[in-house]
Amino acid sequence: MYAPIRMPGPLFDEIAAGGGSAEAVAFLVRGERTRRILLLRELLDLLDATPGILGPLDATAVWPTLESAAARAPEAVDELLLTPQVGSWLAHILRRLHGTASGPPLWADAGQLAAVAAAAAVHAGTDAELLLPSRNAAVSLPALGMVRLPGPEDGTFHAVRASVSGGTLTIRTVQGPDIVVRPLDEPESEHWLPVHRLDTGPGSRAVRLDDLDPYRDLDEPIAPARLAPDELRAWHGLFQDAVAILRRGGTEPGGLRPEEISRIVPWQAKDGDAVLPVPAEGLSASTGDAFASMVIARPRDGLALAETLVHEFQHSKLGALLHLFPLIEDDRSERHYAPWRADPRHLPGLLHGAYAFVGVTGFWRERTRDTGADPAGRASFLFAMRRLQTRMVLRTLATHARLTEPGLRLVARLCETVDGWLREPLAPATVARARASAVSHRVEWRLRNLRCAEGDRDGLVNALRSGTAPVPCGEPLVAPDRGRGHWQDDRARLYGLREFEAGRSPTADELLVAGDAEAARAAYTEQLSGTGPLDPHALAGWLLAHAALYPRDRRLLARPERFAALLEESPPDRWTQTARWLAGGPVAR
Repeated sequence: MYAPIRMPGPLFDEIAAGGGSAEAVAFLVRGERTRRILLLRELLDLLDATPGILGPLDATAVWPTLESAAARAPEAVDELLLTPQVGSWLAHILRRLHGTASGPPLWADAGQLAAVAAAAAVHAGTDAELLLPSRNAAVSLPALGMVRLPGPEDGTFHAVRASVSGGTLTIRTVQGPDIVVRPLDEPESEHWLPVHRLDTGPGSRAVRLDDLDPYRDLDEPIAPARLAPDELRAWHGLFQDAVAILRRGGTEPGGLRPEEISRIVPWQAKDGDAVLPVPAEGLSASTGDAFASMVIARPRDGLALAETLVHEFQHSKLGALLHLFPLIEDDRSERHYAPWRADPRHLPGLLHGAYAFVGVTGFWRERTRDTGADPAGRASFLFAMRRLQTRMVLRTLATHARLTEPGLRLVARLCETVDGWLREPLAPATVARARASAVSHRVEWRLRNLRCAEGDRDGLVNALRSGTAPVPCGEPLVAPDRGRGHWQDDRARLYGLREFEAGRSPTADELLVAGDAEAARAAYTEQLSGTGPLDPHALAGWLLAHAALYPRDRRLLARPERFAALLEESPPDRWTQTARWLAGGPVAR
């Protein structure tokens, strides 16, 4: 008999604080298992109502195969159903059947259920006779690998006959002899491509490095893309370095047990990536449909990979918690500042980002005591910066989001975690550089994504012309430039460096970061004096330099879009006067 899932309060609080013991994470996995079974039941009901969905496949053999395998090896079948490969496919086909997704012929998408049944029979060692969908001369077995069939890779879909017995899969082909493989232990061959596995240590579960499964991306099915040998070696080396770093960490927020990761999908560039809101070099993503799975662009080193694994596993934990509790009731209007994004975010996305970056902040806090993992000595700076930025976002959630009771409890626990970190002492110079970096990003973000409403702009212009005090302004309009995609915050990178490249003249950013505000402002003015639209990066730098020269004018940095609204009326040689006039007015509400 099934019983309601009731999460003990202490386990909820562990997850809510940003961390989570093995027991707490295991509870989330239990919830994901129940969700998968419910989704599978929904799919079977839809197939019962419309048997023709499976087209040429034999629907009557699938469920008995699954039942037989589950009776023989319940733990193995449970583990299969919990794999990201099954989770992503199941969510995708249900979205297709409800009309919110697209893909290949519907029978081939839905027919992946037969491939799940075949994989279950392989794991359990039971017998089965099935029809499986073949895509582009290949049959995909979830979490196991791919069988390559003879014949041209012409993009077509076919049904192929298969039998399973004693862990052996036999596929009967039309154009040649049967293909026989043992998916659990057979090495790579002409006809069999197993899923790559990354070692996490003796006695620990391996992590799949998946370049084959058609449902390994975040939404639509994609073609297999086998890693080249040198790329595969690079991933193995990076992952071993990352595991060594994570093993030296603790169990507080920011820690991660590597064996709790299920799958890594190497990111592949595709059409539309020119407007990514994050740099492709550090790209990573995950989905609540595939617990403990993440898409990652190969990072530069093991430290960067370890940080990314922590980041994305935080998303998985929060996604699993959201499957158990409603946490936020807001719409998805994109209007809020996120320090780790180039574009405005909606409040549900901000909640996900805050939870993920509590983990990232904790990761860098742990590295401040691990000089072996951080030879460049950047951990203290990154810890100082991320704790400031994450606390700012938590304040936005606490004051703007419509949080449920569990959501309020979650945000409160996250605030307790970050507030405790803010009380931890760091070198004053490090804190000052971190604060300057955080302010720099926020000022440029506002210049790129916000503008004064037309009436507010006219009021400011008229006040400037008449010499009266600046008028208060209402809320700015959200108007991001969708065509630009990601913008790289080069100043933030410079604040984290200990020294700059020698043997050349310093840039405006380097002058500002080095503390020569007068020279930096002159250099920014020169950059901004040409024709064409003003560069938001240089304009943000000009305002930061001005605020360094006139500390009482720092209020300009809170609403830099007000200054930008006046620049058509003020030539560069009057910007200082305009800025001082604007800063001397009443505080905008």
